[in-house]
Amino acid sequence: MTINMGDTERMFRILIGLLFIGLAFALGGGWWFGLLGAIPVLTGLVGSCPVYMPFRISTN
Repeated sequence: MTINMGDTERMFRILIGLLFIGLAFALGGGWWFGLLGAIPVLTGLVGSCPVYMPFRISTN
């Protein structure tokens, strides 16, 4: 996979994802809310968004 996200977007995705995961535990939002937070964390750590690839979008 090629890196198609810039540093600012990666950091933003990781923070938002951790916020969703934290809210899932704090408010009892359920496992799906935690999973919803895990997706941006994983794409932020990897630096590649699979949705960007077909459209050839890059914020890098």
